[in-house]
Amino acid sequence: MQIAIVGTGLIGASVGLAAQRAGATVAGWDVDDRALGVAVERGAVSAAGSLEEALAGAELAVVAAPIAALPAQVAAVLGATGDSTTVTDVGSTKASVVAAAAGSPRFVGGHPIAGLESRGAEHASAGIFEGATWFLTPTAQTDNERHRAVHGFVSSLGAVPVAIDPVAHDRLVALTSHVPHVLANVVVNQAGATRVEGHEPLANAGGSLRDMTRIAGANPRIWTDIFLDNADAVREVLAEHRRRIEQVEAALAEGDAGFLARWIGEASQNRRRMLDVAYDDAGALHHVRVHVPDRPGVLQGITQALGAERINIEDFELEHISPERGGTLTLLVTGADDAQRAAALLESQGYDVLVSAVLDED
Repeated sequence: MQIAIVGTGLIGASVGLAAQRAGATVAGWDVDDRALGVAVERGAVSAAGSLEEALAGAELAVVAAPIAALPAQVAAVLGATGDSTTVTDVGSTKASVVAAAAGSPRFVGGHPIAGLESRGAEHASAGIFEGATWFLTPTAQTDNERHRAVHGFVSSLGAVPVAIDPVAHDRLVALTSHVPHVLANVVVNQAGATRVEGHEPLANAGGSLRDMTRIAGANPRIWTDIFLDNADAVREVLAEHRRRIEQVEAALAEGDAGFLARWIGEASQNRRRMLDVAYDDAGALHHVRVHVPDRPGVLQGITQALGAERINIEDFELEHISPERGGTLTLLVTGADDAQRAAALLESQGYDVLVSAVLDED
């Protein structure tokens, strides 16, 4: 298959790398010569001198322009190609792009749920789509054969295609992606703007604040456009969020311990539902928390020691405290027996270890 990538940033270049791995020939073009140059250096695309040159002979055009430019770019690609070219995109909002396609049967909207906190082709990876959901937003006007072609292309990159209505897509990602970014910014900005009896909250932040605000401050060039393009859906979710916050405020004012207990229990159940998607047996997951010094080779030594005992690490994260105090390495291990074996092994090597179940079954 001959592919054209229009927009060679992180996602566009990653599509190029993955498509070549699947056997496709990939040409690329970007309005930014530097971005195109980096993608070429990475081997993601062969450079085209113009949009028309990139599209010449392409069976599939993947438009990966920034959100603000995406509708116009999709319309331009449709206008520059004929029946032999199917067009898709990778934008994180869909209603405006589908509207710009003006009912073309050759267009199939797309959105891979994949990415990194960094941007640019220099960070592109062919494996970024492995196992990732890739939303497709065909409409009543979309040609079925073209939908099947894009479905097959997405699958060839290792992703899992999921069909969804464009407006429903935007409402869904408002809840699962866009509003979490809003709330992370709100929380960290509130902490940053506040002093409590002379104490600075950010200087005394614990793991809760760090965990909740990991995504705060994401690239404003990208996220300003996302918020504005999906403003109606984001505002709708924020209104529901406000209603739920008011319920908690009322329970606190009334000393309603029953409501608070039920509310926390509901959150626990919903979190388990989310973990059940990612892990085979979420109820068996255990945290193995290890205090580690800040020096080279520590993580390698721990992972090799556990690997030698055939203790599988499902996931891990490292919270750095300071160069002097080191940090906390949290390992995710399935099964109480393996978690205790891991703890005993690491304690025998001089580490302080704490084991706890990820989900509180009580």
